[in-house]
Amino acid sequence: MYEKHFGLSEPPFGLTPNTRYFLRAPSHADAIELLQVALREREGFIKVTGEVGTGKTLLCRLLLNTLTRLEKEKGGVATAYIPNPSLAPAELYEAVADELSVPLPEAVNNHRLLKALNTDLIRRARLGQRVVLVIDEAQSMPEETLEALRLLTNLETESERLLQVVLFGQPELDETLSRSNLRQLSQRITFSHWLQPLDSTAVSRYLQHRLTRAGYDGAELFEASAVKQLARASGGVPRLLNILAHKCLLAAWGEGAVTVNRGHAIRAIRDTSGLKTGRILERWL
Repeated sequence: MYEKHFGLSEPPFGLTPNTRYFLRAPSHADAIELLQVALREREGFIKVTGEVGTGKTLLCRLLLNTLTRLEKEKGGVATAYIPNPSLAPAELYEAVADELSVPLPEAVNNHRLLKALNTDLIRRARLGQRVVLVIDEAQSMPEETLEALRLLTNLETESERLLQVVLFGQPELDETLSRSNLRQLSQRITFSHWLQPLDSTAVSRYLQHRLTRAGYDGAELFEASAVKQLARASGGVPRLLNILAHKCLLAAWGEGAVTVNRGHAIRAIRDTSGLKTGRILERWL
């Protein structure tokens, strides 16, 4: 649409998480470092939470890519990935078994499922292989399934844990884990990180970074006044920034402009739901 006009090889502000566009903003870089340290130390539970659109799924994909590379090393890592964990306890165990290619008996119940998983995890530990379970959208897990997850992590030898779990979720996950009946699970989470939105400086870097990744090599495409409006209206949430920046480029392209100015940003903001509205937004504009 507007790619040729701005000298882009592809749309720079798509909503599908793409690790090639990842920017090491402060909070996101801290999350990656925490994940690396926690996994290296073989901690049982690691949790990354944040508001909708702050980049949790992108971090999850970066982690999975790293684990995939580690799988090729001697011993290596086996990864089980559950993207939609709104499952009953038995379904969770079956999903983990399927990810790890664990053969299951024909007549299964929770006890048999746990026994089969335990046998496989012990086998992998003897081979020097770590197992990491990565769960995205963990806020959708029912309480009984979270408790089943805790029981799954009870599987360990005298010297090491057989399974590490990484949870990515929205703030509702923290609310659920704060309930008294889940305190045993909550106490096992030794590393956690709250993913912050981008600050005003990072917003400018984010926009330019994505443009560069998409093939842009010209002068600053977004004027400072436009960046200021986008930072305020989006609250630094990457997903909202992508939506607004895309609409800004459409507006500028429609006028034949070669830069995005404050007026284009205002049009994009007023055309987008889910932002700050009313008198506060009007004062910003």
